[in-house]
Amino acid sequence: MDNGAEYYRRYLDGDDSGFTELVRLYMNGLIFFVNGYVKNASAAEDITEDTFFTLAVKKPRYIDGASFRTWLYTIARNKALNYLRTQSRRRAVSIDEAAELAAKQNIEAEILRTEQNRRLHGAIEQLKPEYREVLHLIYFEQLDTNNTAQVMKKSPRQVTNLLYRAKQALKTKLEQEGFEYEEL
Repeated sequence: MDNGAEYYRRYLDGDDSGFTELVRLYMNGLIFFVNGYVKNASAAEDITEDTFFTLAVKKPRYIDGASFRTWLYTIARNKALNYLRTQSRRRAVSIDEAAELAAKQNIEAEILRTEQNRRLHGAIEQLKPEYREVLHLIYFEQLDTNNTAQVMKKSPRQVTNLLYRAKQALKTKLEQEGFEYEEL
């Protein structure tokens, strides 16, 4: 058993100085190692801190057999690869481009969408309680028909029929109010 494994075992047994020794022993080497992947010293420090955070909070199980150092570096490597994966999905945008993109957003469409949502919820509130319940469970909680049937203590066929009637009642209510909808 190497020193790292002993320090980690001490930490898991409640001795915080064991964790301090782990950080002292491995911090600089991990930063250097991770920086080889991410090519960014600041990100490498963050990933290394996250690696130690994982040890401190999640307390993953170390199995004797492999070197503690190998195990720790594997955790850091996986975190570095996850970081690179998320960074590849992000596109760097300058401040000027960001301001331009924000200006192009259609604020009016967002306001209309918010108003339509408010009116939709208002119309739902005016429906019969079991119609509100079935609509809420199916569309907002995203339960399937069988689970909704269990919650409502009905058969799946009854839920299907109730959902159809609820949608028809909602459609009628919205049309009375002049609501423009896409599809229910």
